Amino acid sequence: MKAELTWQEAKAHTQAMELEIAALIATDTIVSINQKKKGVLLSCNKTQHNWNGSTTVTVADGTKIEPIVKDIEAHYRASGLNVSVDKDVDDKYRIQIDPPTQGENYIIAEDLAPNEIRVASGSACFTLPEGIYPGGDF
Repeated sequence: MKAELTWQEAKAHTQAMELEIAALIATDTIVSINQKKKGVLLSCNKTQHNWNGSTTVTVADGTKIEPIVKDIEAHYRASGLNVSVDKDVDDKYRIQIDPPTQGENYIIAEDLAPNEIRVASGSACFTLPEGIYPGGDF
């Protein structure tokens, strides 16, 4: 837990990681990468929050998404990170990457729209400065 981490640093690191994950997808299959500019803060505990956002990668029609997600899983397992696997409510393959920093996580799966891979993220936990309300967009 890094109490000295600012929300801006947490957001920047988390968004960089989203793009690192997106960069693992073969460029010849990518149509677009759309990273949300803003996210929200969620509570880690009584005194800390984490920043949550997402990036959507649109791939070409006919691209099989599950093998892409499995390749991302293999990459991060080989890096020594904790990766869990399950199926979402639509029976689509989903992984969660959990770096050792409290609160930080990345969920990668086929999105609700066709031909989209969603990288949902949560940053490491941090303490907001006095007087900063955690509601709204960050």
